[in-house]
Amino acid sequence: MGEVTTVGIDLAKDVFAICLLDARGAVVERKVLRRAAFERWAESLSKPCTVAMEACGSAHHWGRYFAAHGHTARLIAAEFVVPFRKGGKNDGNDAEAIAIAARQPTMRFVAVKTVEQQAILAWHRMRQGWVEERTALLNRVRGLLAEFGLVPGRSPAVLIAAMARLTDEADAPAPMRAIVQQAREQLRQLDERLAACEAQIQAHARCSPQAERIRALLGVGAITASTEVATVPDATLFRHGRLFGAWLGLTPRQHSTGGKTRLGASSKRGDAYLRGLLVNGARSALQAALRAAPDKATRLQQWMVALAGRCGYQKALVAIANKHARMIWAMLARDEAYDPQAWQRHARAAMPAAPAIATA
Repeated sequence: MGEVTTVGIDLAKDVFAICLLDARGAVVERKVLRRAAFERWAESLSKPCTVAMEACGSAHHWGRYFAAHGHTARLIAAEFVVPFRKGGKNDGNDAEAIAIAARQPTMRFVAVKTVEQQAILAWHRMRQGWVEERTALLNRVRGLLAEFGLVPGRSPAVLIAAMARLTDEADAPAPMRAIVQQAREQLRQLDERLAACEAQIQAHARCSPQAERIRALLGVGAITASTEVATVPDATLFRHGRLFGAWLGLTPRQHSTGGKTRLGASSKRGDAYLRGLLVNGARSALQAALRAAPDKATRLQQWMVALAGRCGYQKALVAIANKHARMIWAMLARDEAYDPQAWQRHARAAMPAAPAIATA
């Protein structure tokens, strides 16, 4: 039996499949263990080796565990494991495919997040869920009110005001008043939870030097900056900003062959939450650029306005979000502050700025 150098683990809540490879890449042993037995096996894995897992639930926890015990922890995106799976999909084949994928010299790995990064991301995820619950609650109440001929405005503030009036009106059906009162109480609790989440996120953005640098970029607020810093443990894992933008799903899909380049819609890969924040920030930046006077607009704002005129508003938002992502990568990877005049230090600085397009 050869010496084990690579371990592939298919993670789950209760059942863990393990595949051990030697230095030649041959399978040494396969195991399927329940959680308690897996924890005992992990403790007994004494000789340092490469331990690979898919980047899924609990993967960062186990990555930190194996790294703390002297092993090299590797997390791999699930889509990169699929080509190495032989036969049908099952836990054993998945574990073997993970181990084989980890041995590839061109494989890209996911950085293991720290406990602090995952904690702040937990606040973001809870905030995102409670925002969705709040929206669903308001839509549910709006639909119920319509059954009684009450159709308030589309604004959430208008609907909340109508709910307050309805609970005080004696002519409204008593059961409906009770339902609306309960909905108002649930809405108040959700607002309190959202306020607590945003307070934690704001505190993290203020305490993080990286987040403070990112916030200097127009269209990037505390929530986006906090998410960026917590989601990307090490920006230097990306060789350049273009890869960072592609990782976020802000670049077009490519299906090129025979020397012909074919680009489609944006790939929408990566973290949808972070990508959505960047696109919303791009919308804010574009609106500010459109409102700015042509003679007072910055070079970046002039580029945004010209881009919107050429490509249309929606495509411009994705392009601006991609540019913001590349600028954020430069600030994080090079540990630099935002410099709006950085373009003057490059060879293309002599090129004239794109002319501003007047808007109505």
